[in-house]
Amino acid sequence: MSLNRSEKEAVVTEVTGLAAKAQTLVMAEYRGITVADMTKLRNDARSKGVSLSVLKNTLARRAVAGSAFDIVADQMTGPLIYGFSVDAVSAAKVVADFAKTNDKLVIRGGAYGGKALDVNGVKQLASIPTKEVLLAQLCGLLMSPISRTAVVLGALAAKRGGGAEEAAPAEAAAA
Repeated sequence: MSLNRSEKEAVVTEVTGLAAKAQTLVMAEYRGITVADMTKLRNDARSKGVSLSVLKNTLARRAVAGSAFDIVADQMTGPLIYGFSVDAVSAAKVVADFAKTNDKLVIRGGAYGGKALDVNGVKQLASIPTKEVLLAQLCGLLMSPISRTAVVLGALAAKRGGGAEEAAPAEAAAA
């Protein structure tokens, strides 16, 4: 079903808004995927804050023109699903995880930080932990020296406290 001019303009406006907010764009070829699998992919993407869209490539090119994703406009050919995410790794992670279990979804490329990514670049981006995990790891690293110092000081206090308690009963027995 073809879109009329106003519908096309609405699609371009919506995708332009997504591209303006997003840090990452991932493109994947979806030829041969069942409706059930596509629904599962969309639900997983939605829960992780990724916007997946099946668009006409000419509309997608118009939508990303002038944005950081303009560098991959020449790769927009064939039946593609476009994943935009505000989080740097979410789109790559959702698409790469789904591609591991479904061989019909083929990653074609993407863009991050104004740079084009090939298939391996998207997979490497997907292997980076999420922002929350990285923050938790950083907090753990920062807390490690403090907690070690607390353990050592606690052991010292217990040793000195234990030594004084043992000496008191010995002095009382001698008296």
